[in-house]
Amino acid sequence: AGKAGNEWQGSPHPQPTPLPPHDQTVLTELHPGKSLSVSRHWTGPWVLLAWSGGPSSSSMVWQVLEGLSQDSAKRLRFVPGVVYVDEGAACGQSPEDRAKTLAEVKSVLQNIGFPWHTVALEEVFGLPPAVLQGSAQEPVGTEEAYKSAVDSFLQQQHVLGGEQTHQPHTQDSPGPCSLGRSPTATQTAALCRLFDSVRTLTAKEELLQTLRTHLILHVARVHGYSKVMTGDSCTRLAIKLMTNLALGRGAFLAWDTGFSDERHGDVVVVRPMRDHTLKEVAFYNRLFAVPSVFTPAIDTKAPEKASIHRLMEAFILRLQTQFPSTISTVYRTSEKLVKAPREGCAAGPAVPRCLLCLCALDVDTDDSATAFGAQTSRLSQTLLSTPPAEAGTTTGPGCVAGEGQACCSVACKKGAQAQVMEQLCYGCRVNMKDLPSLDPLPPYILAEAQLRSQRDWVMPEVQEYLIEDSDSEAEDALAQPPGARLTTQEQGGENAGTGL
Repeated sequence: AGKAGNEWQGSPHPQPTPLPPHDQTVLTELHPGKSLSVSRHWTGPWVLLAWSGGPSSSSMVWQVLEGLSQDSAKRLRFVPGVVYVDEGAACGQSPEDRAKTLAEVKSVLQNIGFPWHTVALEEVFGLPPAVLQGSAQEPVGTEEAYKSAVDSFLQQQHVLGGEQTHQPHTQDSPGPCSLGRSPTATQTAALCRLFDSVRTLTAKEELLQTLRTHLILHVARVHGYSKVMTGDSCTRLAIKLMTNLALGRGAFLAWDTGFSDERHGDVVVVRPMRDHTLKEVAFYNRLFAVPSVFTPAIDTKAPEKASIHRLMEAFILRLQTQFPSTISTVYRTSEKLVKAPREGCAAGPAVPRCLLCLCALDVDTDDSATAFGAQTSRLSQTLLSTPPAEAGTTTGPGCVAGEGQACCSVACKKGAQAQVMEQLCYGCRVNMKDLPSLDPLPPYILAEAQLRSQRDWVMPEVQEYLIEDSDSEAEDALAQPPGARLTTQEQGGENAGTGL
């Protein structure tokens, strides 16, 4: 380690081995307006590295850079890309500080040499509702369908915006934006209003993590990445496991802390740094002079008891100081968690998913003799008393006001609140209670909630008109050999032709 550290000491930003001009290719699609030389030896799936500028994610990017070089003994086989999410508006940074941090981030990313994307957190107000639509495992090439869906959504919003140019603005809602552009003042104000309305720091951290995940997922789908790497270390995952237990997310520990997370279907989230503690990461970055960028988080300088995340972090780190095997014990326990029941539930397309964390809902039914079942029953009664509005007459999510009427009914707002709450898991419901109103939420969340509620409202009425095969007929059809089934189909076609 010392020898390797002395070799890298003279060059703080080592570059991969350059290739001949004829053995290089330029990817301009990932980086509009710039040319990036990417080696053709980088083959395989496209992997997006989620880089926050911290030590753990910086170490992950650096190890991927070393694994893709020609001098590596075991070369990695994938095409890399880096994404950085600017969260300065949610953390209360000034525009000058954000610009300074972004310039430092771009300098580091340019020295690394990977295709990179810098997006602001404000861009969640321009995401389409398709981000929250869980898709099963699909063949390669589904990113083209997602791109077309996003393009049609943006074009539709552009047409609607052009039609409304001669009409007075009724609400101050930010419109869709293209990824990679600077956020507008309206979007920044909307994001600040959203986080200022949240009462507790715990709910702010959970909301920030949710919005960041949705934005990274959208970037991965738009640019064709099939996997996303995060820099969660062993220490961070141990803290996250205990925090999720306190937040009521015990049913999803295997998804939130496991090596791979397949809840999104077409994009798989992996955590390759989960075997390294923060102490090991710090030594590695020190020996190999790995650059990092310090960015203040939403809980920077917060007291120990300000949130459940800070309290659990202080508890685990203090316990680790007295008992050095604490983090490893918690980590080994998380490795034993299995998610086979969740995969079985997620296999069916009819299984509902949480609106925010996108996990399959594991909640009690209305007739369950539990406190959560009683809460679900109350939400169902609220929804039954407030039916969803018809298309073209809505003035808000779940509003039943007529055309040209204002949405000021208390029952309408309670119905909209119930539409969102019933589509959340227990942990997300607890966090959403700290949000007094749903108006500051991004439009794509409210639109998806209204769409799901309308679908659930219409489905029982349409179900009685659908013709389904009985169980006996299905069993008889499966019991027949393929030749007999084909003969029956042919006979049915001949009889139909004779009748005609």
